[in-house]
Amino acid sequence: MLQISNAVSIPEHEIEMSAVRSQGAGGQNVNKVATAIHLRFDIAASSLPDRYKEQLLQLSDQRITKEGVIVIKAQEHRSQEQNREEALQRLQGLIKSAIVVAKPRKPSKPTRSSQRKRLDSKTKRSQIKTLRGKIADE
Repeated sequence: MLQISNAVSIPEHEIEMSAVRSQGAGGQNVNKVATAIHLRFDIAASSLPDRYKEQLLQLSDQRITKEGVIVIKAQEHRSQEQNREEALQRLQGLIKSAIVVAKPRKPSKPTRSSQRKRLDSKTKRSQIKTLRGKIADE
């Protein structure tokens, strides 16, 4: 059972995990032992609340396929069990990040002093540039 929040959890039978061989260099062990974990989680067929499902499907995350399946591959560790834990933590983090509601931004005005400083610096820069010009003969 994967605990998402106090009220929401995912039963293990909804999470499909399979062991595959890790990619990349790793010596003799990498060619004969399947230590990487391939996790698949179908959002639509899960027992998550509808609000969670909607938020997850709206995410623009490359780990979520067009069919609404979350695919996570964990292969950082040398042992299968550590990779399994890593994959479950990533799934938990993805679901938690989907339901966090961002605070609305309150637009702020620049202070009077910052406006004055900006205009003063523009005036000063303008004077520097006019002084660089050619001097007219009288």
